[in-house]
Amino acid sequence: MTLEVFFKEHRKLALAFSGGTDSAFLLYSAIKYGCNVTAYYCKSEFQPQFEWEDAVRLSEELDAPLKVLELSVLENPDIAANGQRRCYYCKQKIFSTILNAAKMDGYTEIMDGTNASDNLSDRPGAKALQELEILSPLRLCGLTKSDVRMLSKEAGLFTWDKPSYSCLATRIKTGQRITAEDLHATEEAEGIFTNLGFSDFRVRRWGDTAVIQIKEDQFTLLVKNRSKIVQLLKPYYANITLDLEGRK
Repeated sequence: MTLEVFFKEHRKLALAFSGGTDSAFLLYSAIKYGCNVTAYYCKSEFQPQFEWEDAVRLSEELDAPLKVLELSVLENPDIAANGQRRCYYCKQKIFSTILNAAKMDGYTEIMDGTNASDNLSDRPGAKALQELEILSPLRLCGLTKSDVRMLSKEAGLFTWDKPSYSCLATRIKTGQRITAEDLHATEEAEGIFTNLGFSDFRVRRWGDTAVIQIKEDQFTLLVKNRSKIVQLLKPYYANITLDLEGRK
């Protein structure tokens, strides 16, 4: 199946929109093939500001309808507890919120940007999507992450080379309770690294310790900026460490 065929079979769809590479290309494709589509962006504590800005920018460039749904995921104790099934509970909350809003707008089907490269066996959130019967056109059409990037570049989408970015909650060690303060610290810390020229990195939180994960070829950049990094991160973390294995 191709995306063109998929959208001929599904003429009216709501899109769970993150502003990332996959959902951006899906929104572009839906419009290209004449689908009646509305993008729904859930704005919660887990999404950094730049993702929201990218979502707005792309929807404006494509002249696509965008609806913003404000919600607090931390109000759910199962999510805030940050156990092994946190992602399942989070996806349930987010996609149920989108489902309810989309139904009020006349949509009966929802799609997301899961692609053929995503390994669903290690993603608890995938079970929630299956239970809610969310469609994943990229996966159904066999489009991998590399395919999506290539096609996005050809389409002129600025999202084509965006680094993969999982939500802020993934930076907090499993089992460590998630707080709004820790999420804010994480967003600020990763903003610092972005401003210093790093790419495809993580600043994880284990207790009060920052665990920096960067690509091996950026170790020199880190050493060069070591003092500045320590100074800027200290307000948020008691200890700052580097994962010497490097980010895979």
